[in-house]
Amino acid sequence: MNNRIIFTGGPGSGKTSVIELLCHMGYQSAPEVGRKVIQAQVKSEGSALPWLDKTAFRDEMVLEEINNYENFGDAEITFYDRSIIDSYGYSKLECLTISELLLVKCRELGYCRKVFIFPPWEEIYENDAERKQDFDEALATYHEMMNAYTKFGYDLIEVPKASIKERVQFIVGQLIDG
Repeated sequence: MNNRIIFTGGPGSGKTSVIELLCHMGYQSAPEVGRKVIQAQVKSEGSALPWLDKTAFRDEMVLEEINNYENFGDAEITFYDRSIIDSYGYSKLECLTISELLLVKCRELGYCRKVFIFPPWEEIYENDAERKQDFDEALATYHEMMNAYTKFGYDLIEVPKASIKERVQFIVGQLIDG
């Protein structure tokens, strides 16, 4: 099994909270690149932000996803808070031209075929400094991620709406059961 495990879905669906518990349990994770790019751009007063220049934002995310892939090996289980495929889904969501680099990397970078998709969950959805989308945008993002991962041949496993601990147990159970 490829040990690069992806979590995807719309924003605010609980991915990061689950990854935090998995890390507390000793698992490794790659950082979520969207937040990383937003924080770096705000700090440097850059314009590669989803509310200023969506294409530049996407391009920065692609570069960060490539870095994540190169910096985290396949030797041990690593949970990815999104992947290069999410950059493709974001491009479709925002009607952005898809670069050749993005298409090549979506095909080249190999992850576990089982992808955990977190469904929209309005009761836990919150905005913050980096997450400015409304819940309708979160729903649309979820659907684009489903389409993107399906397009590239991944098997989506929907994570149930449950406590963080129950979600972690579900995910680990899915990985153990093969």
